[in-house]
Amino acid sequence: MADVAREAGVSISTVSHVLNATRAVSPETRQRVVDAMAATNFRRNVLATALVTSRTHAIGLSISALQNPYFANLVHSIEKRASARGYSLVMGDSHDDEEVEGALLGTLLDRRVDGMIIAPAPHSETANLPRVLNDGTPVVLIDRHADVECDQIAPDNVEPTRLISSHLVELGHSYIAAVTGLPAIQSTEERIQGFEAAIAQGGPGVKSTMVRGNSKAKEAYRAVHRLFSGTSHRPTALVVLNNAMTIGSMQALKDLGLRVPGDVALTCYDDFEWADVFEPQLTAIEQDVKAMGHTAVDLLIDRIDGKAGPRKVLRTKTIYHHRNSCGCTN
Repeated sequence: MADVAREAGVSISTVSHVLNATRAVSPETRQRVVDAMAATNFRRNVLATALVTSRTHAIGLSISALQNPYFANLVHSIEKRASARGYSLVMGDSHDDEEVEGALLGTLLDRRVDGMIIAPAPHSETANLPRVLNDGTPVVLIDRHADVECDQIAPDNVEPTRLISSHLVELGHSYIAAVTGLPAIQSTEERIQGFEAAIAQGGPGVKSTMVRGNSKAKEAYRAVHRLFSGTSHRPTALVVLNNAMTIGSMQALKDLGLRVPGDVALTCYDDFEWADVFEPQLTAIEQDVKAMGHTAVDLLIDRIDGKAGPRKVLRTKTIYHHRNSCGCTN
């Protein structure tokens, strides 16, 4: 810092203010400091800064199924917002496994991240989240709510699922199946509630069944293949409750020689960037991933800075895309 100060013709404290944004510095002076940093090949000693300030300017992220396009987009949104606000991201995949998540959260605590954004794995609210919260680390839950005292943001699940399920009832389908996600997580339970509400509203003439896809393409493939194989009384419509399972479900129907929507009408929760460019175009619920990721980062940094106030539990809105996999010509 002394070398930078000499090169820029300013005091060491001015260099510090530019680095840490602790005081207003004129644009001309700031630029001289930035140029001097480049000329002297200056790099901030993050560990030394953390020892002095007790801040690492790092956010821990524990999230599941990074191979799922939805979660990959969510990570991108979080990383972009964190970077814009001066934070780096330390990330790991919990694989929606209680033990893996526990080890990951322990590692993030050891790294002394300033706060964590967590998409909780099954049973996390009893197995792992209390440990982090008792440590005093600021936490924001994302994508899934849980019965713990911290900030949380997740999409609306019940009403959007009811909407895409009711649409199939309105089209005259009397036997509708749902492919459900991983049990013991809030999003799965709420989407099941939405599906069941739509079936109940359809009256006694509408029958339903649910098969478990566990939020994975391969497991959804097997479940749908079994459901539509070797029976004369098959569902005529299918509601799939996340995008990874939609891929597996459509592959199973294709391998069985069943056409969507000619033989099986299909709607799904989660949209794809390419959902409207292939045939059939998917009737789907789109989540506002950008809003969710950005809001989670802002909530967390406010909590880190002591500005957050009362606990916040938020829902992001979804968008209904009515296309033709449901059988409509739209």
